[in-house]
Amino acid sequence: MVFSSLEFLFLYFAAAVILYFITPLKFRNLVLLLLSLLFYGWGEPVYILLMIFSVVTEYIFGWCVSVCKEKNNIRAAKKFVMASVVLNLCVLGFFKYADFFINNLKLIPFLSNLEPLGLSLPIGISFYTFQTMSYTLDIYMGTAKVQKNITSFGMYVALFPQLIAGPIVRYKDIDEQIRKRKESVGMFANGVRTFICGLCKKVLFANTAGAIWTYIKALPDGDITVVGAWLGIIAFSFQIYFDFSGYSDMAIGLGKMFGFKFLENFNYPYISKSITEFWRRWHISLSTWFREYVYIPLGGNRKGLLKQYRNIAIVWLLTGFWHGASWNYILWGVYFGIILMLEKAFILDLLKKAPAFVSRIYSVILIIFGWLLFTFEDMGKGVTHLGKMFGVSNIKGFIDTGAVYDLIHFLPFFILAVIGSTPLPKKIFYKYFDNSAIRIATPVVSAALFLICAAFLVDSSFNPFLYFRF
Repeated sequence: MVFSSLEFLFLYFAAAVILYFITPLKFRNLVLLLLSLLFYGWGEPVYILLMIFSVVTEYIFGWCVSVCKEKNNIRAAKKFVMASVVLNLCVLGFFKYADFFINNLKLIPFLSNLEPLGLSLPIGISFYTFQTMSYTLDIYMGTAKVQKNITSFGMYVALFPQLIAGPIVRYKDIDEQIRKRKESVGMFANGVRTFICGLCKKVLFANTAGAIWTYIKALPDGDITVVGAWLGIIAFSFQIYFDFSGYSDMAIGLGKMFGFKFLENFNYPYISKSITEFWRRWHISLSTWFREYVYIPLGGNRKGLLKQYRNIAIVWLLTGFWHGASWNYILWGVYFGIILMLEKAFILDLLKKAPAFVSRIYSVILIIFGWLLFTFEDMGKGVTHLGKMFGVSNIKGFIDTGAVYDLIHFLPFFILAVIGSTPLPKKIFYKYFDNSAIRIATPVVSAALFLICAAFLVDSSFNPFLYFRF
């Protein structure tokens, strides 16, 4: 079950809100935990046991780290932290990466008889394992207090708004909110507005862009022109942005409805003037997690340029591998790691001197090539599509009548998608709608947009979610 499904919008969510707000304050964390376990087990009930295992073990590790620190036994505390990290990585590695390693080991002649395990990937495992690791790490570093109530801790781990696709909520960021938070009508209304904004991104923009990309990918090789190939990968670039940022907005909006304030996960990444800036704006919670728990502990930029490059290489190798058990994701991480190192070496200085439009074109082109690596797990097909983009591996030439038709047909959507990727809609809203004179129009517009999205979902079965499998 995903947020953009009719089951969630009209059944689960409505029941969850009613149950939560009729429950006395002291039992609301328990209700959220039970609702979250129900949400998690909707598709794969067996993995509720894995979730409960993660909750119990990390609760124990956190308690042990806290007790050791209170007794000033830092060495023992460090051992419990390491045990927590190793256990989390083993669980993640077993379910997500076992078949990847088996399939690669099979290439060795005397290991060719190995058989993949064929395990289904537990939903959201890449996100909640990072969250549970952050709990023990935050306690060890003294940035969060131990949570003595296992129900409240379980609610943090399984909290359904951010369970499937983040944002990755570090324990220290909502420690106080878990213990005591205040819901309000204003905060709930703001959450509804944020949720509907994310729903529009997902249903109206991401699904449309995904349909365009699916249509172009399905064309026979001999029917794709250079223009068609570029239209396809640009459509995917919009799909993954609106898909993931839309889901993050829905999660943040749901959090507000239940009294939580999650940090923003996207900040208009496609207006970036460098790849360095792009990764400060894209999937902010993941970048922050790797910076605080990997890059800085490795030494960050404090131990000389060579070690800084080494740390960047490690972080981006891990970032790529985190996204999926396939070589294209690893190469995607390496690709951005190399660019970031080159930018630190000299490119950023050049970009600062260049006009803003040059810097933005530079960034967008490199981002698009990155998404080409990201979307094709079969790298042979990725290379073929790259060849089509430059007229190397297609026989239809630069453009034909079919590509002209597609360009004209899709152009209005692309224009809207470009505008939607910038802060302009938000600026217009706060200038014209968020004032006392016409504020009454906001709920009317929100309700209309919600009904439009619902109508789209009823009318179409095309509703993929790209980060669902991560």
